[in-house]
Amino acid sequence: MRALVFHGPGSIAVEERPDPVPEAGEVLLRVLATGICGSDVHGYTGENGRRHPGQVMGHETVGTVAAGDAATLAGAGLAIGDTVTVNPVLGCGGCEACAEGEEQACPRRRVIGVDPTIVSAFADLLVAPARNVVPLPQDMPSEHGALVEPLSVGYHAARRGRCSERDRVLVLGGGPIGQACVLAATRLGARGVVVSEPNPARAALVSGLGATALDPRDGELASAAADALGGPATLVLDAVGSTASLADAFAASARGGRVVLVGMNQPEVTLPAYAISTAERELIGAFCYNRDDFASTARWAATVPDALESLVDGSVGWSGAPGAFADLASGTSSASKILVRPDQEEQQ
Repeated sequence: MRALVFHGPGSIAVEERPDPVPEAGEVLLRVLATGICGSDVHGYTGENGRRHPGQVMGHETVGTVAAGDAATLAGAGLAIGDTVTVNPVLGCGGCEACAEGEEQACPRRRVIGVDPTIVSAFADLLVAPARNVVPLPQDMPSEHGALVEPLSVGYHAARRGRCSERDRVLVLGGGPIGQACVLAATRLGARGVVVSEPNPARAALVSGLGATALDPRDGELASAAADALGGPATLVLDAVGSTASLADAFAASARGGRVVLVGMNQPEVTLPAYAISTAERELIGAFCYNRDDFASTARWAATVPDALESLVDGSVGWSGAPGAFADLASGTSSASKILVRPDQEEQQ
């Protein structure tokens, strides 16, 4: 099979790799499309240190079931030819977190696309545990299945923040995870959603999703957000994850409000401690999603095709994939979501 192999910062190439063979409990998928995530780009540049030479990345994927033994397929409710997505968070299966369906909290978790020992989704074929393979509704456009993973991140963040119809929500960052947070807040009934985003194209996109976009360079973000929301934000979803964004989050949040940190821009940050303690604000961490978040988002995604269509900027085949990574890393491309489609050249 063909696979996109990372060789070190700034170096990625399409190569031949052996076809994977599923074992008992596993399913072989033929990949239809895999999204390039911001974490993949930061791995490509070497910024995050979470990708390793020789690795095949990719965790936002959709494909069709190509093989699996009869017992495995029957046990997972799958059939050959089904269109599916993959929950890439692999728990150990034996701890309390896994027993509760909270594999993202498993101390021995691995993640498809991040763990260098797993040949992941930037490939023609992918093997995944059957319990992590999630069928998609038949009427759902197949490429939208590659969006279920980032959408689940936003949904988990909003749910961790206890988002409800009472909330005035501020989202910091209008990139793919910020976009997912907007859709999640709307899905959970928030009475207002504002997004802080300086990029005009991304601001226009989140406006199309129903949020009010603010350019943080235009003035005092906290007061502008409060004006747009009718009061200070009761819930802030920080999809950036930096010292500066967290300072904005606490400045813009109501006393007693909640701030969810889902962005991963900086591994270490400085916090305004008194803004947290004296106003009894909550800081809540969010990572990936749990099993129910992912499965419910896969079902929900089929109900909002127009919104999801706006999230995809374009797609490339194997020949265009290395260039897409280079353009995203250099800033030549400002696209939010590019899909790698193994069959694209054959379609042209």
